[in-house]
Amino acid sequence: MKLKLIIICAFLSFSSILAQKAKIESADKKYNDLAYINAIEIYQKVAEKGYKSVDLFQKLGNANYFNANLSEAAKWYGQLFNLGEEVDKEYYYRYSLCLKSIGDYKKAEDYLYQFSQKSGADVRASIYKANQNYISEIKANSGRFKIEDAGINTVYSDYGAALNKDKFVYTSARDTSGASSRKHTWTGQSFSNLFTSQINGDGVLLAPERMASKVNSKFNESTAVFTKDGNTMYFTRNNFNDGKRKTDAEGTTKLKLYKATLENYEWKNIVELPFNSDLYSVAHPALSPDEKTLYFASNMPGTVGLSDIFKVTINDDDTYSTPVNLGNPVNTEGRETFPFVSDNNELYFASDGQLGLGGLDVFVTKMAPDGTMSKVFNLGTPINGPQDDFAFLIESKSKLGFFTSNRDGGKGNDDIYKLFEQIPLQYDCKQNLSGVVTDKETTEIIPNAKVTLYDDKMVELKSIFATEKGEYSFADLECEKQYFVRSENKDFDTVENSVVTGKVAGGDTFNDLIAEKRIKTVKVGSDLAKTFNIKIIYFDLDKSNIRQDAALELEKILAVMQQNPRMKVDVRSHTDSRQTASYNEKLSDRRAKSTIAWLVKNGINISRLSGKGYGESQLVNKCADGIECSEEEHQANRRSEFVIISM
Repeated sequence: MKLKLIIICAFLSFSSILAQKAKIESADKKYNDLAYINAIEIYQKVAEKGYKSVDLFQKLGNANYFNANLSEAAKWYGQLFNLGEEVDKEYYYRYSLCLKSIGDYKKAEDYLYQFSQKSGADVRASIYKANQNYISEIKANSGRFKIEDAGINTVYSDYGAALNKDKFVYTSARDTSGASSRKHTWTGQSFSNLFTSQINGDGVLLAPERMASKVNSKFNESTAVFTKDGNTMYFTRNNFNDGKRKTDAEGTTKLKLYKATLENYEWKNIVELPFNSDLYSVAHPALSPDEKTLYFASNMPGTVGLSDIFKVTINDDDTYSTPVNLGNPVNTEGRETFPFVSDNNELYFASDGQLGLGGLDVFVTKMAPDGTMSKVFNLGTPINGPQDDFAFLIESKSKLGFFTSNRDGGKGNDDIYKLFEQIPLQYDCKQNLSGVVTDKETTEIIPNAKVTLYDDKMVELKSIFATEKGEYSFADLECEKQYFVRSENKDFDTVENSVVTGKVAGGDTFNDLIAEKRIKTVKVGSDLAKTFNIKIIYFDLDKSNIRQDAALELEKILAVMQQNPRMKVDVRSHTDSRQTASYNEKLSDRRAKSTIAWLVKNGINISRLSGKGYGESQLVNKCADGIECSEEEHQANRRSEFVIISM
């Protein structure tokens, strides 16, 4: 019978950040016949006239946020949220930081909470969200082991694994005591005992022998671990002492850990460990490489779920410290059990709470000298499968080991399999992050931009300058971790991207940084609509009166012409091919004239403006009469142009 325990634990940390100042310098070069338009100044003038939009307030907030003017950024982000429209979650985070800068901590905490809600604050949701491609990761970890039947299995339950010098020690429910042997009422099998099998030079297990009766009682014994000198053993047994079985208030016999010492080739001095209890189970011991720490599975108080993996320090005077729950990242809301620690300080354990293939899977984490643990890795196939896989053990030098499974094709309820590790697991998964800094409008490279790397808490890690080809690169970043990359250039808006590195060790994550010119360059022939990304001046259906959202866009054109009193602009209005050509030409012409009239009303001399409607005569794609097109394709033809004809 399997002695499996159940475990639960979760942990989530979230901390606030401070943005670094990113100084944006004004351009001081002059070019003949060119004008320089400070886009942010234009946006601010438009906003000050009472015009509102998500894009407008995001740009104004970002401009101040990246320049460390957090109080001003708070003003514009506040107006952004006052619109009541859908906003990307990142702005909740930035706004919370800006609110803290002006002392509004209560409101800052509210927006930080909303950010966490939108980002999956629930621990289980966060774990899944961060590992939605976990099957791909398990696949990447698979195929590293060769496995085969251990050669000692029976039709009964055979499980567990321990090494005692040249002997293999395991648990079996095989009946070795004849017709009078006692049966377990739950399984119909004999109570489990500990057995040993000699390991020959080829790793073959020879005929097993049942351990002495002083170790094996008339109830269950299982899962042992031995000190390297072979003189001390810790093992699991039912709550049975001095020939008496003890139960809890509900009549259940719990599991306990016992210690025995070898004297004159016999196991003696069998005592239970002091942190056992009649009220909870303690089982499946494992020793650290220096034999100063004992690991085990238990559902003792302090367990988050049904059972966790704990550890105690073994003191020099043969006493033990208070048990410590290993916590995150090992213990989860499922079962964690059967710990094993290799000579390389790798903690292997079985779990159905970690993301796996079904039932119990075997996982591993690397433990640092200070006790901290790396990410938990699923060992993948063929170790893990859809059934229960557990009780993993490996000898670090030979790479020979064993594990237990109740998978199909075995001889009994549980069977022991021999394994050989052919490819080691890469714990320190590192990725390279690289990209190119380019101009959004022209797609040309931006050379020598300052590129700064931040961790997920916005702590600056490294700052470099892109090459003459606009290329940047950061090496040796952690796999599957969020970073922020920011580019700065005096002629361009600061741009910042959130990047999550890939999962494959030695792989590359690519992230291009696309920046908009802060100082817009225009000349005769330039279309101001393209300069400000104005795709269309919107009118109500079949009408030509200026709407509020259209006026917002026209304010940008107005501000440019006011800054450049010699500039003359030709206003051109276009439609798609739907409706008749005559109708479209007349409608677009009315709209062009309405646009001109609005600019004149707001102070632009009529002598500086010209324009007309072109209807469907200048389509930018195939969508002529009789050709089926998508709404997006038709939208491309419905455009407004503001072409500079003289300066």
